[in-house]
Amino acid sequence: MRTLLKEQHPDLADLELKEVDGGWGNQMWRLGEDLALRIPRNDPTSVPLLNEHRWLPEIAARVPLPVPTPVRLGEPSDRFPKSWLVTTWVSGEPADRTPISSPQAADSLAAFLLALHTEAPADAPRTPGRGDGLRGHTEGFEKWADEFAVEDGVREVWADGVAAPEYTGTPVWLHSDLHPANVVVADGTLAGVVDFGDLSHGDPATDLSAAWLLLPDGSVDRFFEAYPVDDATYRRARAWAAARALSLIAIGTAGVKGLRGGKPTWLPAGHAAMQRILSGGL
Repeated sequence: MRTLLKEQHPDLADLELKEVDGGWGNQMWRLGEDLALRIPRNDPTSVPLLNEHRWLPEIAARVPLPVPTPVRLGEPSDRFPKSWLVTTWVSGEPADRTPISSPQAADSLAAFLLALHTEAPADAPRTPGRGDGLRGHTEGFEKWADEFAVEDGVREVWADGVAAPEYTGTPVWLHSDLHPANVVVADGTLAGVVDFGDLSHGDPATDLSAAWLLLPDGSVDRFFEAYPVDDATYRRARAWAAARALSLIAIGTAGVKGLRGGKPTWLPAGHAAMQRILSGGL
């Protein structure tokens, strides 16, 4: 990584470089005190990072929480064939390792999403499977629900969301991947939002599922008081939360078993989110 910096951004090459544990599509290094490197790892193309480079500076200017704002672009080369980014560093501990404990985080998350969920322009990126309807995801949900023998209440939450009227409003900007590993925590509350690799647009319910995935027990109602929605949007958001909690459980279970790509810290986060979903009933 240091060689890449020396070749393309030599003024940054002497800063301390420390690999950061975690990441899915990209590997990250902390660069000095204030910067980070994001290098594609599993993503087959550079498109997600190029989307971040294009759009995140605009988004960062209006949201009330720190996000990893691109400051330099690394070009593909003989040494590394994809684009890569230098971004600002967002301080805090990932929420899959240090869960949010302060109820005040409900207000912070709502304020962040209200600022993010503005009308997306015609050329905004669209990530497949993000921001669209629930019905196209039923087969995947049922497969995981069967594999992990979820309670009937979880299936009822999903079915209720699928039965809700679909979103017909203006497509809004979406983070699209708000789960505990993609936010950071300081002093028990939400301190930043990271990894915009699935930046997309569409139904805000996609992101509103984060109320169940991220916030401490008893905070979901407070979130929706700060970000009021209609009944259909609430039902779709809760169904997305059920699907994403299942995903956390699946990937967490793989991590506990030592399987490649598994994340053991995601398992307790997934179970905690599932219990919050079930405690609300229908």
